[in-house]
Amino acid sequence: MGREFVDLFDKWAVSYDESVTGHDPQYQAVFDKYDTILEEVAKRSQGNVLEFGVGTGNLSKKLLDSGLKVIGIEPSPEMRNAATAKYPDLEVMDGDFLSYPKPGIPISTIVSTYAFHHLTDEEKDEAIAGFKELLSPGGKIVFADTAYRNEQEKQQIHQTAKDNGFDDLLFDLTTEYYPMIDVLHQLFKKHGFHAEFQQMNEFVWLMVAEK
Repeated sequence: MGREFVDLFDKWAVSYDESVTGHDPQYQAVFDKYDTILEEVAKRSQGNVLEFGVGTGNLSKKLLDSGLKVIGIEPSPEMRNAATAKYPDLEVMDGDFLSYPKPGIPISTIVSTYAFHHLTDEEKDEAIAGFKELLSPGGKIVFADTAYRNEQEKQQIHQTAKDNGFDDLLFDLTTEYYPMIDVLHQLFKKHGFHAEFQQMNEFVWLMVAEK
């Protein structure tokens, strides 16, 4: 359920904000338009927001600046410490997409960026079922994460990483659980959501699923 990546994120917490600036050539395309992607997620959010995978709080800040109430869920202790050190008023709780403290307030939007791929497709199914129960009527899910249009695109992206000698990126792409767009569409539909997808860069798609 993504907990196998906690040690990695504990170690990454110190340098995460530098990573998203695209200074590492291997990940420049992944984090291309990073700030714009976060802004799009914040712009499409409403009401009380539950954020999964808070990281160092970059999306949280944009949500708070928009006047939204934000409750964060983050499994990495070091990431939680980094986020609350930057934004002391941010409420961040220990948890993940499948196991988390239920908020004591109605939730209108569930958001996440660069994190949903830590779940297998079966776990994504379970998570979305939980989101359906949690969201208020008219609520929505707004995610941004790497996904593939189809198997051909997946293989092409992997081959490009290999050709460029991007071994770290290729390892990530082949060991984590990046989904196909049609699989995500089917999972959202299964649980009564109408989902739309917009490609934001070569890797990342904006996903908006309304209940």
